[in-house]
Amino acid sequence: MKEFAGKIAVITGGGTGMGRELARQLVAEGCNVAMCDVSEAAMAETRRLCETEKLPQGLRVTTHVADVAIEDHLKRFRDEIAEQQKTDKIHLLFNNAGIGGGGSLFTNTREQWERTFNICWGGVYLGVRTFLPMLVAADEAHIVNTASVNGFWASIGMNQAHTAYSSAKFAVKGFTEALINDLRLHAPHVKCSVVMPGHIGTSIVSNSRKVQSADGSERLNADEVALTRKRMVAAGVPDADKMSDEDIQAVFAERARSFLEDAPTTAAQAAKIILDGVKAERWRILVGEDAKRLDERVRATPEQAYDRAFYESLVQEVGWRLG
Repeated sequence: MKEFAGKIAVITGGGTGMGRELARQLVAEGCNVAMCDVSEAAMAETRRLCETEKLPQGLRVTTHVADVAIEDHLKRFRDEIAEQQKTDKIHLLFNNAGIGGGGSLFTNTREQWERTFNICWGGVYLGVRTFLPMLVAADEAHIVNTASVNGFWASIGMNQAHTAYSSAKFAVKGFTEALINDLRLHAPHVKCSVVMPGHIGTSIVSNSRKVQSADGSERLNADEVALTRKRMVAAGVPDADKMSDEDIQAVFAERARSFLEDAPTTAAQAAKIILDGVKAERWRILVGEDAKRLDERVRATPEQAYDRAFYESLVQEVGWRLG
């Protein structure tokens, strides 16, 4: 697929981050876009940004509230697309929605763990299941599943568990690789790619908190404050046990700000890399120099990938603040 003009793209998690930038860049190339998100307000802003430049006549940008972990929501999303986009086919499916959290089997609740897993993995699986007939109906189509560097390196540092997110992203990577041959055998005009970003400047830290808590607040609740303090103590943060609740709130707010604003790769840059990868029919799309370096290092010394020396040298090389 060398161009997107006149095509129809479906994007999950289109309210912020890479989903928003994918929508903006696709619309700029003349592609119709249907996006879903749990936040109607966030999608409204994405749509406004898409429409900043007057849309070409007939180009459609539609928004749909849906939780990708719930199959009935995705089926409703599909049916709304058929009606509002006036189509029985789509050409691009970006299974982009994801959250963090629920990292530990020990310190997080089962509900938190499974919420992360069911969005990050279940949303991809259900997304493909739901939209596959519409993809097959097109003359050419492409499935783009967002994994992560945590799909080949299951950690963010020695002092923080990261099992739910990493397990989900490993599943996304394996599923997409398995799809390559499945599609060749049964729908050779449909391609697929797995996207593995490094640190991209998005609002995933704050958004994940909102989804996990279901209260829409930027602030931690009492249980989250206590858990954050416990993690900081375990990580050896000086005097973490003596920090006030407001101090803990400030630490979380700064982490969310830094993840968004201090990333080595912006969401807009990431979206361009992804779309260029689709045009080049690359099935494996690494996003960011940090992702490329980490991929090289894990492949070179897989048995050392979870040792302290590996972490410390990685921090020096790519500039990540792990844990």
